[in-house]
Amino acid sequence: MDSNLRWVQRFQNFDDAYQTFSRVFERYQTTPNDEVTQIALIQAFEFTFEIAWKTMKDYLEYEGYSGVGNSKQTVRVAFQAGLIANAEGWMAAIARRNMTSHVYNAVVLQETIDFIRDEFRLLVQALYSKLSVELNAKQ
Repeated sequence: MDSNLRWVQRFQNFDDAYQTFSRVFERYQTTPNDEVTQIALIQAFEFTFEIAWKTMKDYLEYEGYSGVGNSKQTVRVAFQAGLIANAEGWMAAIARRNMTSHVYNAVVLQETIDFIRDEFRLLVQALYSKLSVELNAKQ
């Protein structure tokens, strides 16, 4: 598959995930103590994170970068390329994503919700804006 087509298709999936994440986050803001909304927010974080890093990977490969095999490598290269400004925040997102996949307890869930609210939302918003500009510039 053409790398341009691949990253554009991946971005379309990222767009869908980002829009869903945004809707769930809005609902969370109106009912932050509702357990179902909290679980939905964590689930939206998980799939949005996954598609976000894979979109970064495909975009970087399209731009000619190498060494973007896994999420950590992709974050490092994305930071070096100027695609993201906060590599530490994205590394924290990787750690949080791994925790939510393997651990279910109230403390980890609340810490993850706090991370999503205080940091991830801004990280993914910045990436979405940057990639939107890149997509529009290439069309």
